[in-house]
Amino acid sequence: MTISQFKAYALKVIDQVTKTKECVVITKRGKPLAQVIPFVDSKEKNIPGQLADTIIVEKDIVSPLGEDSWEACK
Repeated sequence: MTISQFKAYALKVIDQVTKTKECVVITKRGKPLAQVIPFVDSKEKNIPGQLADTIIVEKDIVSPLGEDSWEACK
């Protein structure tokens, strides 16, 4: 986004970044100048093992569909 666009729509851009959690790069004459990033609360840290026991691992991921269903097998 150009700096002039950002200047005109700053509040909307900040709302968008807050909602989507995606960064926006501000440019001036085609060169990156600044970046608007979503705020991350430092109190909400990732805890190791938080997702333990949430994934089911199958022994064979190809067989249930059959080898003919996978283009990579040909």
